[in-house]
Amino acid sequence: MSGESDESDRFEDVDWAALESTGAALAPRTAVVLVGALGIVAIVGYETLLATGAGPTVAWPVAYRATPLDGLFALTMLVVLAYGIHPLYDNPRLTRRYWATFRRNRAAVWSLWFLAVVFGLGLAGPMLLAKPELNVAAGYQPPVYTAVPTTVSGTCVGPVVDGMCRGTWRHPLGTTGRGKDVLVSVIYGMRVSLQVGLITTLIIVLLGTTVGTVAAYSGGLVDEALMRYVDVQLTFPTFFLYLLLLYLFGGTLFLLIVIFGLTSWGGTARLVRSEALQRREEGYVRAARSSGAGTAWIVRRHVVPNVSNTVVTNASLLVPSLILFEATFSFLGLGDPTVPSWGQVIAAGRGDLATAWWISTIPGVFLFLTVLALNFVGDALRDALDPRAAS
Repeated sequence: MSGESDESDRFEDVDWAALESTGAALAPRTAVVLVGALGIVAIVGYETLLATGAGPTVAWPVAYRATPLDGLFALTMLVVLAYGIHPLYDNPRLTRRYWATFRRNRAAVWSLWFLAVVFGLGLAGPMLLAKPELNVAAGYQPPVYTAVPTTVSGTCVGPVVDGMCRGTWRHPLGTTGRGKDVLVSVIYGMRVSLQVGLITTLIIVLLGTTVGTVAAYSGGLVDEALMRYVDVQLTFPTFFLYLLLLYLFGGTLFLLIVIFGLTSWGGTARLVRSEALQRREEGYVRAARSSGAGTAWIVRRHVVPNVSNTVVTNASLLVPSLILFEATFSFLGLGDPTVPSWGQVIAAGRGDLATAWWISTIPGVFLFLTVLALNFVGDALRDALDPRAAS
């Protein structure tokens, strides 16, 4: 079977007439993405513009209303499924080759399972659990199987034994000084990390790939103009721009994602341009150009697919950096105060490390493990997608 597949993929067997006749047609996968995007825009638009005075659209199990950030996240997941997951399902032979290389890295395999749990909890948890609420009377409750003096916890929710307040399964990971459940806060922090990491990375990848491939393939004045703009952008202080907009409009997660997505793609553009410069001189590109194929068609069908390995590897290394950025801003009080992110919970317990260690430690451990797991997976992906590693 693999031999037949290899034969059908040879350049001389490509039906150029068929490609010419369907070149302008919309691919089914792209059509699905466009229809899904229109549906997402319609739902978010209705929720934002028309249903502002009504109750939440989804009231069970928790009250929920779609926001523009939710729309961006849903659109990101749609694009990842269509252009990231579906190609792997559609080409099992290539997927098996990638997996055979990937699984040699045991740390990356365990990291992948951990990230799957984080992804599942972050995606479903906020739809099933209400946001952590203030309950000062239940402040400083310890995690289960641990205990603190009753002088620390105040009103003890769990059992009191020998003057020690013991943890209870009502709050498995304890509570903050204001009585917010740490477990629920950690789960909501998973959603925030997913949104920041995936949405911002998608924006960076789309802009960087577009600019990098256009600059490399066009060359000349276009290449010079685009790369000089990239040079200017790379020296622009994004942090100060965010501070300015934070002062003008207030800190929101949506603002952070958009600002860093629109101003951080310069490095990706340079990387893609370097790769695309090599690809544009390959035989299949010259053959397509000689056959009369247009620039846009060649870039879309030949250049972009052949730099995708570099893009995926770069994206896998961008995600942990962006998650750390958001956690840092939240820790410093520059994030969205209405969103229970990991950095915010860590900051809430930084003054209580001596008496209530779990408040900062538990979300800090999740942040550390998530970033570490993403780096392990990124390294394994780089090895798996390296064409030089193919047997």
